[in-house]
Amino acid sequence: MWAFLVLLGAAAVSAYPNNLAFDGHMVFRVILQNEGQVEIINSLASKMQVDFWQPDYVTLVKPKMQVDFRVEADKVFEVEHLLKENKVEYRVLINNLKTALDAQFDSKARSTSHSYEKYNTWEKIAAWTEDITAQNPDLVSRSVIGETYEGRPMYLLKLGKSGTNKKAVFMDCGFHAREWISPAFCQWFVKEAVETYGKDNVMTRLLNNLDFYVLPVLNIDGYIYTWTNDRMWRKTRSKNSGSFCIGTDPNRNFDAGWCSTGASRRPCDSTYCGSAPESEKETKALADFIREHLSTIKAYLTIHSYSQLLLFPYSYTYKYPENYEELNSIASAAAKQLATLYNTEYTYGPGATTIYPAAGGSDDWAYDQGIKYSFTFELRDTGYYGFLLPESQIKPTCEETLLAVKYIANYVLDHLY
Repeated sequence: MWAFLVLLGAAAVSAYPNNLAFDGHMVFRVILQNEGQVEIINSLASKMQVDFWQPDYVTLVKPKMQVDFRVEADKVFEVEHLLKENKVEYRVLINNLKTALDAQFDSKARSTSHSYEKYNTWEKIAAWTEDITAQNPDLVSRSVIGETYEGRPMYLLKLGKSGTNKKAVFMDCGFHAREWISPAFCQWFVKEAVETYGKDNVMTRLLNNLDFYVLPVLNIDGYIYTWTNDRMWRKTRSKNSGSFCIGTDPNRNFDAGWCSTGASRRPCDSTYCGSAPESEKETKALADFIREHLSTIKAYLTIHSYSQLLLFPYSYTYKYPENYEELNSIASAAAKQLATLYNTEYTYGPGATTIYPAAGGSDDWAYDQGIKYSFTFELRDTGYYGFLLPESQIKPTCEETLLAVKYIANYVLDHLY
């Protein structure tokens, strides 16, 4: 019987999102020294299917940059040959993607129900939003801010003690479907809020004086697709007229220098900016909600992975924001706070200069709406696991990130405008 259960468990793990399809896929990291080597990567991407992990689009690749990308099993030999032949410095980050996919599910939590230390399906997350609200009626309420392309309700949790004229922090997770650690953090944040209210001085002060709007998953359709069909899916699941290719990159779909840089106008590309700003039902729902609550929302936080970065505007231009000095010092202090727990090092700064230019992002858009404290987190790690961060890292990742988020929220509370 036990042997049967063990076998059943093993079968369940490898039955996760079509992991077999990724057997033999490799993730490479190359360090490009000059324009000639950049050209080699460009020509590679034009000849075969290359999934760029970091940066997320081929046109963003430049000299002196570290580039992570995935190639299919039957192309590995050709890619290695090309890199060696052209003396491009490289190493293999993930030798077999299927093995790494299976290894994600290493949590010791035995539960088959919702768990804060495991990656949860959308079905479990949706049920959890209802449960956490029912269990904490004085602190949590749930609303629906819209529906996805495939018709699913977009649940938003509001955290805070009831009070008059309260200002708010808006935080979202799950923009890019494959960044599973992101929704895990939004769930963790809510857990910490309800469990430590009345015990932790900072959390108690925050919830007494601010409201937190938490959107656990923006791109629900895409997130589900990463569980059922393709673990590496990034975009939404909307149909594009005149193309067989599905989806838009929701973080290139906002009206902030829309599609001017670091985004693609081709529907088949992973950074496709959509047919127009807010063409996606999900981004429109988020933008509408924020516009309706602009008088109260004083900070915007959006959670992504991976790279260990804390970014602020701008990404669509190299221009610095008006309150650059203030944002930079908040980011610096928040990164210091984060590092106190596990010595995890974060790099911080404006998006365009710190990593690469990218237009149409929600953080830039929120800032341009007048929300002057706008930040993007890129959570663990720096590429060893990339998007496939094991469940055993959920707890430490969320614990350290919580310190930074609490620091930022506390700063906002002390500097309301």
